[in-house]
Amino acid sequence: MKYNTFTEILLEKYNGYKPVKLPYSYNSLEPYIDEETMYLHYNKHYKGYISKLNDLLPNNNTDLVQLVKKAYKKKDDVRNNAGGAYNHQIFWSMISPEKTSISGNIKEKIENKFGDFNGFKKGFQEKALTEFGSGWIWLIQKNNKLEITTTDNQDNPIMFGDVKVLLGSDLWEHAYYKKYGPDRAKYVNNFLKVVNWDYCNMQLLD
Repeated sequence: MKYNTFTEILLEKYNGYKPVKLPYSYNSLEPYIDEETMYLHYNKHYKGYISKLNDLLPNNNTDLVQLVKKAYKKKDDVRNNAGGAYNHQIFWSMISPEKTSISGNIKEKIENKFGDFNGFKKGFQEKALTEFGSGWIWLIQKNNKLEITTTDNQDNPIMFGDVKVLLGSDLWEHAYYKKYGPDRAKYVNNFLKVVNWDYCNMQLLD
């Protein structure tokens, strides 16, 4: 199946919030994330959240990050679509076809917290399996310490406190079911093979 990587977004008209451009082609993350999943994830789900958010908040000019931070006080439809738009917006940058080895400050902080990368990987996978139903798993920095946490639906940790989101993986079925079926553990394991650790380092607070 052939997809036009960027044309769809360039031809569409959005009022208010606009989707970010996917920074790689749909098949760039194979074999870990397949082309069809990426196409549907980006065009149907991600852009769907943005379109619905614009319908809910016509002529809104609030920065998306600020909207998400206050979204837990909003009606569920605004909360879900604002979170969905923002979570996916950063998700595309958290993964990359360019193999980046874990290094720098993020490596040091992970080793200090979890012993080594394998300790982090085990904790991340186990926590992902505890999330019942749809949600996300996150590596966050809170009070200068790393934590692994989950959120339900399209919530984001910044809705609930002063934290820095370093890494996150989409645990909704649309993110992996076409390739992995119900095997969430295998999906999360392979997700960690395409993490953009350079991005994670850039998000760290001193």
